[in-house]
Amino acid sequence: MKSSSSNSFSRYQIFVIAILAFLQFTIVLDFMVLSPLGAILLSELSISTAEFGLVVSAYAFSAGASGLLSAGFADKFDRKRILLFFYTGFVAGTVLCALAPDYSFLLFARIVTGLFGGVIGSISFAIVTDLFPLEKRGRVMGFVQMAFALSQVLGIPVGLYLATKWNWHTPFQMIAAISVVVGLIIYLKLKAIDEHLKNPKEGNAWQHLKGILSNGFYLRGFAATTLLATGGFMLMPFGSAYGVHNLGIPLTKLPLLYMITGVCMLIFSPLIGTLSDKTGKFRMFVIGSIITSIMTLIYCNLSETPFWIIIILNVLLFVGISGRMISASALMTAVPSAQDRGGFMGINSSVQQISGGIASLAAGMIVSESPEGKIEHYPTLGIVVVVAVVATIWLMHIIHKRLLKHGLLEQG
Repeated sequence: MKSSSSNSFSRYQIFVIAILAFLQFTIVLDFMVLSPLGAILLSELSISTAEFGLVVSAYAFSAGASGLLSAGFADKFDRKRILLFFYTGFVAGTVLCALAPDYSFLLFARIVTGLFGGVIGSISFAIVTDLFPLEKRGRVMGFVQMAFALSQVLGIPVGLYLATKWNWHTPFQMIAAISVVVGLIIYLKLKAIDEHLKNPKEGNAWQHLKGILSNGFYLRGFAATTLLATGGFMLMPFGSAYGVHNLGIPLTKLPLLYMITGVCMLIFSPLIGTLSDKTGKFRMFVIGSIITSIMTLIYCNLSETPFWIIIILNVLLFVGISGRMISASALMTAVPSAQDRGGFMGINSSVQQISGGIASLAAGMIVSESPEGKIEHYPTLGIVVVVAVVATIWLMHIIHKRLLKHGLLEQG
């Protein structure tokens, strides 16, 4: 069910984009809310930075394992049915987080949530690839990735407010409630997505998985994803603690910082997606990577800074990160064949999650908390992130050249 060559979207395509964006909003919020809650959890659960890093990475590792296990089956079912199955499990895991009485139970709940939630992004990207042609995917990814901005504008500030007014369980209760509504809409309104089943690959699920993992071009894509995830996951877990204890941001102003950044990204994300389609996905990726590198080095070397300056720097950093993620996501959709999309996206998501988990653990070992509460060695973390960003540009360049050579991608 591909769209026409028209530059506009049909009403149903607009619905698909909107529901996938809200779906991603719940998944992203569930993951991202842990970072701003970090300053609260470190105190209330009496845990170290390494233990908090483990909570963050537990989701990523379980999501990675689930992605690998499900990849062989991803192209064997209607994408709507497999989406609903994993989303139901994600809601159940979020409810467990809302009920967690202590650190150990929270760790278990994050593992359950990751087992189901970590696969949903790959299914969403497979749906986008099935329903939209390559020349429109940058715009579609831009709108879908608005979930990150929406989670900052609405979810994270509201979640932080609820956590400070009641307790840290409340944000997870909110996410679970929203997710139930989104799941019902998908069940009632989303049509079957089964075009890929008309020309299935021969062999069982394990042969299908083996075929994907033995494809050299696919392996280059997975390697690029590994490095792409490293940068984002390293900075995220300790961002709020660094902002509060090192930059001097009052805990009460954290929601405002996330909200302003999110509003700006609601504007920039669709713009980045459109530019990605018009100027070239790889070119936009390079521009985003340069901005990310510069802003990372600046941000990670700050001391106490006026709040308005932090807002500007944070917005610019997220512009760079979004430029990389949107263009890279659109570029990666051109890599797999139609019969391999679900499996490729599943493994790609798995690689991203596992790499992010390793990056979170590594970040927890690089940084430490001083007796005064300050996060130490953050500049070192920034250097590691920039090295990963530069290496990713090189790998994406190789992928881009291969896609151009086989006529699978536009110039740029």
